[in-house]
Amino acid sequence: MTEYYELLGVSESATDEEIKARYEALKAKYSEDRWLDGEAGNEAAKMLTKIDTAYREIIAARKEKSQNTDGESAFEEISKLLKENDLSAAQNKLDECNERPAEWHYLQAVVFYKKNWTNDSKKQLEIAMQMDPDNVKYRNAYGKMNAKNDYQKQAADQTQNPYSNPNNRPIDDGEQMGGNACSDCISCCYTYLCVDCLFSLCCGCR
Repeated sequence: MTEYYELLGVSESATDEEIKARYEALKAKYSEDRWLDGEAGNEAAKMLTKIDTAYREIIAARKEKSQNTDGESAFEEISKLLKENDLSAAQNKLDECNERPAEWHYLQAVVFYKKNWTNDSKKQLEIAMQMDPDNVKYRNAYGKMNAKNDYQKQAADQTQNPYSNPNNRPIDDGEQMGGNACSDCISCCYTYLCVDCLFSLCCGCR
């Protein structure tokens, strides 16, 4: 990329307006010189092609960099809104994003989770993991969410049939009377805490 700046005779710190002005000046010069006779005309035509390429590459690179920076800033802002539990503003910011990489889907999963839309949250996490399979944050969130869902299902099953024995353990009178309820409650609460902590503390991690 440096050679393109050198070809136009501008520094990499130049503004877009300065680069455009320099490009247009060179284009006007070489557009006129290409009609010269002999080698001078040929060189001018070659330079015209080179400066066109240089200008397009510089502008494209700057546009991409600007979009990436804006995206990162937007995600940081969304993470902050989620930590403040401002779900409406966070969703609006997500909807405004033109680029939707893995982090976008992760943040959308957090919004759905905070709304108790577990299935939708899980789907968004799955998309994030497909797009970025090496991301530990996404995998941990997905694993803990599945653990929470398992506890919810187990709790529902026990409510519907309190005498069921899913683990095939001997049932004594103490358990039938709720003697083991405390340990089950502690495990369930701990799982909820893990998932809540993961989403509340990690939604801003990169």
